[in-house]
Amino acid sequence: MDGRSGPPADPGMPSPGTTPGSRLAGRLIVFEGLDGSGKSTQARLLVKWLQARGYRVFFTEWNSSELISGTIRRGKKKNLLTPTTFSLLHATDFADRLERHILPPLRAGYVVVCDRYTYTAFVRDAARGCDPEWVRNLYSFAPSPDKVFYFRVPVATSLGRKLASRQKISYYEAGMDLGLADDVIASYEKFQARLKREYERLVPIDRFVVIDADKPVETVLGQVRREVRPLMTGFPKTEALVHAED
Repeated sequence: MDGRSGPPADPGMPSPGTTPGSRLAGRLIVFEGLDGSGKSTQARLLVKWLQARGYRVFFTEWNSSELISGTIRRGKKKNLLTPTTFSLLHATDFADRLERHILPPLRAGYVVVCDRYTYTAFVRDAARGCDPEWVRNLYSFAPSPDKVFYFRVPVATSLGRKLASRQKISYYEAGMDLGLADDVIASYEKFQARLKREYERLVPIDRFVVIDADKPVETVLGQVRREVRPLMTGFPKTEALVHAED
């Protein structure tokens, strides 16, 4: 499944606080954390692991809606986004992606793996000064995941991995729009520290599974798999694999 097709959307969405499994056929697994935490790598490894075991899996990333992503890019390029505008545009992006790319595979019985979900907005928008309750209400239409992994790393690790990747640190990624520092690196450290504080605040509220992402990839992979296995108990596999096992 490529994210551009799927069963027609159903107007009925689960209310916040319920798990998709109560009304939807699939499973929703979310990966959250600072940039450079390793969450994206682990999300993709989980997708491959589940597919190898015969499950139908759909993978999706934050800020990837064809409808609004171009507008967000242009706004960022021209430094036009206020914290509120930034929040509303990303909420629009998420709503479109949820309706077209996330809910259809969930209804069809897929395991949906999200590299970032609503919690990214809760964290980033609050760090930019938006009222946390207002932001959470903005995303109240989103179903609660079956499992949320929070990849915990020190800000220094996030920065070190970002620099090692040789990817340019963007203006908004560094929080330069907030005037935290004139230097990109210093601003990045301060902004990521704000994000980390917000993530830590959400850990008990949203019952995150905390992953020590400073550990080796194999260790982290093992922990993720152990957490996911109970979710898959009795969950249907693809017809081809079931027949092969018979």
